[in-house]
Amino acid sequence: MFAKLKSLTVKKNLLANKDSAAKAKHEPMITSSTSISAPSHFVHFSTKERVLFAKRLSFLVKAGVSILESITIIRNQTKSKAKQRIFDTIIEDIAAGQFLSKSLERYKQLFGEFTVNIIRVGETAGVLPENLTYLAEELGKKHALQRKVQSALIYPIFITIATLGVTGMLVVFIFPKIMPIFISLNVKLPWTTRALLSVSEFLSHWGFLTILGVILVIILFEVVRRTMSNVHYATDWLILKLPIAGEIARSYNCANFCRTLALSIKSGITLSEGLHISAEVTNNLLYKKAYLDFAAHVIKGEKISSTMAKYSSIFPDMLPHMILIGETTGSLSNTLTYLSDLHEAEVDEGTKNLSNSIEPILLITMGILVGVIAVSVISPIYEVTKYLGNNGR
Repeated sequence: MFAKLKSLTVKKNLLANKDSAAKAKHEPMITSSTSISAPSHFVHFSTKERVLFAKRLSFLVKAGVSILESITIIRNQTKSKAKQRIFDTIIEDIAAGQFLSKSLERYKQLFGEFTVNIIRVGETAGVLPENLTYLAEELGKKHALQRKVQSALIYPIFITIATLGVTGMLVVFIFPKIMPIFISLNVKLPWTTRALLSVSEFLSHWGFLTILGVILVIILFEVVRRTMSNVHYATDWLILKLPIAGEIARSYNCANFCRTLALSIKSGITLSEGLHISAEVTNNLLYKKAYLDFAAHVIKGEKISSTMAKYSSIFPDMLPHMILIGETTGSLSNTLTYLSDLHEAEVDEGTKNLSNSIEPILLITMGILVGVIAVSVISPIYEVTKYLGNNGR
């Protein structure tokens, strides 16, 4: 009897959501005049937090909990005070009669353009629970894809930092303590030792400023890359041209494009709008330009596949052919979902190949650095031994 009562409650809430969506098409939106946006400049929602938000909201709405109560529950589970204030503003907006998507749009830099649009279509069409389920699943897959790429880079970065740390410790702290002995004996030092001694003296005096300078250059480059579109475009182009990393970047962008567009179509978003959303959520300017071009041609009545063929440098040859089949058969959403899974598998394989390729290079580099330091220390010891032997005679 409890199960029957629960199912009736869920149906009642779903019907209420559909009725409110239908009314919203004909009635003016009620807005809160007293609601003030919470500051969001220093707040960040990670991909994992977006996934959890979508999953919790999907679960609560499916269980028959109203949107207002659902957001209140999520707000109470949030530990960050700044994020609680943002949810408080959203709660005020919903209580004043606004759609959830309308309130989230004020914080689309936090929740993402993709999330806002999927929720908006769900509210308008009265299929919010289904769209939230799709959203939670797809964001989860996107997060898993990001984790694969990040995990592939952790080992090389760790080895590089360890190598530079050990080398720096030997050059800055150990080497200067034994060099005065060799110099006091007037022994002719080999060129490797003299070079290492010069590096040691430079790092001893300017090491901190050098590290600070490198950090400032990296920060400055990132600021320039974000503010100057030409630099951003050139950087994105360069990444795609790298031997193994370029293939991973192409597969990663294709997987995200196919998954985003597939979910947009499945959720009831028009094809041209779905392409604009794909352009919004990507960071690569080459792909952003391509998606906007696709949208412009789709509005004219052309197919995506015909326009995609012009961008053969960033899209694999198979992609436009498969999309053409989906467009012809009317199963574009299913085709795109299949292609996203295919490209995700390629990303997985590419990250493994990247780790296997970088590992021997890093080990060889580490061996060379340690070998140079060892030779630079052992050679003077041999010269000292020779010098003492000659003086003993």
